Amino acid sequence: MRNRILHGIASALLVAASSVGFAANEEALKAKIIASVDRQASDLTALSDEIWGHAEIAFKETQSAAALINHAKEHGFRVETGIGEIPTAFIAEFGSGKPVIGIMGEFDALPGLSQASVPNRSPLTEGAPGHGCGHNVFGAASLGAAIAVKERIEAGEISGTIRYYGTPAEEKFFGKLWMIRAGAFDGVDVMMDWHPGDKIEASAQSSQSLVDFLVEFDGQSAHAAGDPWNGRSASDALELYTHGINAYREHIQPTVRIHYHIMDAGKVVNVVPDYAKIWVRVRDRSRDGMTPVYERVKEMAEGAAILADVGYKVTLISGVHEILVNRTGGAALQANLETLGPISYTAKEDAYAKAIQEATEKPQVGMDAEVRPFRETQENPPGGSTDVGDVSFVVPTISLSAPIAPKDVPWHSWAVVATGGMSIGHKGLVYASKALAMTMVDLYENPDLIKSIKEEFKKRKGDYEYEGILPPGPPPLDFKQ
Repeated sequence: MRNRILHGIASALLVAASSVGFAANEEALKAKIIASVDRQASDLTALSDEIWGHAEIAFKETQSAAALINHAKEHGFRVETGIGEIPTAFIAEFGSGKPVIGIMGEFDALPGLSQASVPNRSPLTEGAPGHGCGHNVFGAASLGAAIAVKERIEAGEISGTIRYYGTPAEEKFFGKLWMIRAGAFDGVDVMMDWHPGDKIEASAQSSQSLVDFLVEFDGQSAHAAGDPWNGRSASDALELYTHGINAYREHIQPTVRIHYHIMDAGKVVNVVPDYAKIWVRVRDRSRDGMTPVYERVKEMAEGAAILADVGYKVTLISGVHEILVNRTGGAALQANLETLGPISYTAKEDAYAKAIQEATEKPQVGMDAEVRPFRETQENPPGGSTDVGDVSFVVPTISLSAPIAPKDVPWHSWAVVATGGMSIGHKGLVYASKALAMTMVDLYENPDLIKSIKEEFKKRKGDYEYEGILPPGPPPLDFKQ
């Protein structure tokens, strides 16, 4: 009996010693990861600033993608381009075998947001694009994290494969959908993701599902004064259509959002327009809530066409799923955020942030530098949509928010461009890169963590078989922006 007890004590001590050794090894790896990102900091900020300067919109990110690809190749990654028939989509890979950990980087800009790095509205080129969502920082930080991990694989301290995914056109067409359809994410065990924001937080929140489609009306032109009775106005149909959508808003769930952009409603005032086009977007907290609203809004196009006595056509562009939350992965990321702690800003940076808040009529509180607690998942998440949601239904996905802009400033605006190309954005870049790479160390070193993440993924996904919301055929590369 005594021998069995002694044997049990000895076994427990061995397990404890092994756990201590495992933790010490992981801690040492993370210290090297942090040192790697610090060494890369000047190169990564230069890369981010280069992309900030290019400011290229969806499917046109040729220079931005090339900058990221060249940087990856310089650091020894194998690069495959043209993923999903998108010239600017690519995968940079290093290592071999399992586990395969992916990390995503975006790099497209938004139209009309050109802005200098000054705390007041000052376009570099009036009407030109700008990085109002911080994707210049996003792409560079994720690549920096991948490089830090690659160095540890190369040194023989980590086993497995690291993949960096260059994912274009997130803002408008959701390029990841075509990448998924091409099988680009097959075989990945866990995907890392982050997004620039105004706070430090391991994400445990979902997003909005949406669908984008075009409605076109075809009528008959005529002189607006000479013989308008011979005309059938496509713009009349468009106006009737938007009126129907706006009347419908009273009778949908509060979580639903419907947006539209009139792309063409005639060219001159003295001609009855024979053509009109409108871009429509429907969102809800899940695809199950979004789909019936989408179907109803499509039906309204037929009604408007009948009223105006014109033809019509509805064309699906694309759509995205809501994010499938993974709290197990989020908790692992949260631990690394707490290890890193808050970001420190200089008095000059704080004054810059407050000046932007004053210009955008927000409380002048400066940067939100603290690490947020790990929140409970909300049933009805606010906010926008992302094609990361579709990836999260294919691969378990861990997401992070890190600040590159002052607290509460309007997103998709000049205010974010103004900080994304200077030291405030640079600090968010370095912080995100460290947090992402540290969490990847946890994944490579702890197979049980990957197992638990996958178990939660399967439970949350249930019996649902993923199907992308996009038309057949290649992406609309020649779409008139």
